[in-house]
Amino acid sequence: MEPVPRRRSMGRRLVRYGFLAVALGFGTWAVARQWDDVVAGFSRLTPAALAGALVAVVAALLGAMLTWRTLLADLGSPLPPRPAAKVFFVGQLGKYIPGTIWPVLAQMEMGRDLGVPRARSAAAFFLMMPIQLATGLLVTLVTLGWDRYGWLLLFIPLLLVLLEPKVINAVIGHALRRLKREPLERPLTRRGMLTALGWALTGWIAYGVHLYFIAPQGGLVFAIGAFALSWCLGILTFVIPAGAGVRELAMVAILAPHLDQGAAIAVALSSRIVIIVGDLICAGSAGIAARRDSV
Repeated sequence: MEPVPRRRSMGRRLVRYGFLAVALGFGTWAVARQWDDVVAGFSRLTPAALAGALVAVVAALLGAMLTWRTLLADLGSPLPPRPAAKVFFVGQLGKYIPGTIWPVLAQMEMGRDLGVPRARSAAAFFLMMPIQLATGLLVTLVTLGWDRYGWLLLFIPLLLVLLEPKVINAVIGHALRRLKREPLERPLTRRGMLTALGWALTGWIAYGVHLYFIAPQGGLVFAIGAFALSWCLGILTFVIPAGAGVRELAMVAILAPHLDQGAAIAVALSSRIVIIVGDLICAGSAGIAARRDSV
């Protein structure tokens, strides 16, 4: 008889792949239904706009890396910029694999080679999500308007509690005790948290600039909020690799007041492609730079 844990693991995997298949299926249907408009939308994108979007994406990814590096340093493992970039960017490629465990496993193993305890790497990784969600929701409220997205206020108190260092340290300590691991040598401080939040907000601005290059119709402020909200909705569906499909559907809906559906689909797909290219550029550049330092 097949063990229960193995059946549960297989069931979760089937749910993830099934959800991904449904999301991609609806996305493919939407593209096919609006094919002429999608092609017309792509034709309006200039090489200069895509290049500007790529530069902005690289800046946003650097903001995310500095958020993570700040958390890791505050927990007691300061890393030089180049090794930190390699661990973060190469590890982040795991987000394209179904399941949320691959990036953190990669960062834990590469960090261990640099003297970072696994528990510390895991803590920094898992702190990234509430920080990005909290700042993303805040950016959405400020840029897209309280009247339309005021319901997001319901999540703010919970996220503020989750971002309180005393709460975070208690949760991490409890988890490590349950896993029978040694406690963290240094607790997270409020200064470290505020610095990480600052880098996260900088990243959202850069992501908004990238969307503005691709779709300037709504203005820069709207682009910042539109990307932040679509990213938050995508990351909440954590069963999908990197929010694939969900973020694009959300972005198409948010862009509706300024673009027809075909053009919005072209913008969403272009944004996804540019971000993938940015991930690859950052991972490749960080790996090459770190290798040169070790020679």
